Amino acid sequence: MPRLRALASTGFTAPMDAVLPAVTCTAQASMLTGLTPTDHGIVGNGWYFRDLGEVFLWRQHNKLVQGEKVWDAARAVDPDYTVANVCWWYAMGAPTDWTVTPRPIYYADGKKEADCYTRPPGLRDELTDKFGTFPLFTYWGPTAALTSSRWIARAAAHVFDTKQPDLTLVYLPHLDYDLQRFGPDSPQATAAALAIDEVAGDLAEGAMARGATVLVVSEYGITPASRPVDINRALREEGLLEVYTQDGMEYLDPWVSRAFAVADHQIAHVYLDDAADVDAVRTLLEGLDGVDRVLDADGKREMGLDHDRAGDLVVIAQPDAWFTYYYWTDDERAPDFAKMVEIHRKPGYDPAELFFDPEDRAAKVKAGVALARKKAGLRYKMQVVPLDPSPVSGSHGRLPDDPDHGPVLICSDPTLTRDAWALTDVKDLILRAGGLT
Repeated sequence: MPRLRALASTGFTAPMDAVLPAVTCTAQASMLTGLTPTDHGIVGNGWYFRDLGEVFLWRQHNKLVQGEKVWDAARAVDPDYTVANVCWWYAMGAPTDWTVTPRPIYYADGKKEADCYTRPPGLRDELTDKFGTFPLFTYWGPTAALTSSRWIARAAAHVFDTKQPDLTLVYLPHLDYDLQRFGPDSPQATAAALAIDEVAGDLAEGAMARGATVLVVSEYGITPASRPVDINRALREEGLLEVYTQDGMEYLDPWVSRAFAVADHQIAHVYLDDAADVDAVRTLLEGLDGVDRVLDADGKREMGLDHDRAGDLVVIAQPDAWFTYYYWTDDERAPDFAKMVEIHRKPGYDPAELFFDPEDRAAKVKAGVALARKKAGLRYKMQVVPLDPSPVSGSHGRLPDDPDHGPVLICSDPTLTRDAWALTDVKDLILRAGGLT
């Protein structure tokens, strides 16, 4: 990545200590608050909302993030401090001055169209007139590609140039895709790194030319992983997880299950109905092939994950393993959303959404037919995602065994360097770079 390497040579680069779980929402919340999940409450990309009896991933309301955010601390010193958030998570409802975040249009008949949410509302038309509709279908799914990160970077540069915020946050997701698809040591991963280097390099150099200090931060490192662990199926086989059936399809029944898991890459939050089951469930999970450690209350406190939203037990996969969300035992009884890109209905993260089903030779044809129906204004199902998780070759979530596999910090200002860094130091670094501490 020569462009970012050149940026580092003018300033400094350093590894950062990660937070557990090493996933997007948790990492970004930790950087913006300087806190661990124990205090900011973002225990993963999603969790079981106990008061609602529902699993929700990828929520957007900023008030879910507890604690003082970086803009709160900045405005305590400078009330006129302005912030633009271009696709960092938990954007909605935040008191930032300019906001851009992916937000599809969900029509009443079930159709979904690509779009984004902005604040102020007029910013949406300003950006789409200049750069086209936000390319949602390259932001995630089998067609995820550089297109979405390029749109985000161009939008961020436009906001930076025309609004001149004191702080501009920009999230470029591209390195997630091929590193999970093909593994971090694959030729595709190298190509992805080179591609995003061009996009990030243009953005960083443009900002520096206007006098900005540039920080480049990563949330985690992705490591090779090829062993899917069906944690919910194991709980079901023990009679702990229950399902209900509609139209021949099985759905997780969290309301009556004695134990079930919200799988999130290499971390799984296991929620229990009865605390008396803790020891038995922990023993079961510790015996699963691919499980490294099971955290109880003491373990969660030790790892900075002691929050009411966390599972009663938190399970960590071995370095080459990761957790599926699958709870059915017969693919013929899987819910229809299992073969779709459906990040809000699946009760756990599904990296198989990055693939067209390799066992279905007609998968891309089906996708084309579904797309044609969508363009014609008809309802459609894009059921092209495999139920076999074996193509996944990279994952993250556990703390890295090697610092070289952890998150990285690059800063354009060498005077801000110090000996050791953690994700929770990023908030303070932003304030220091702005002369606010």
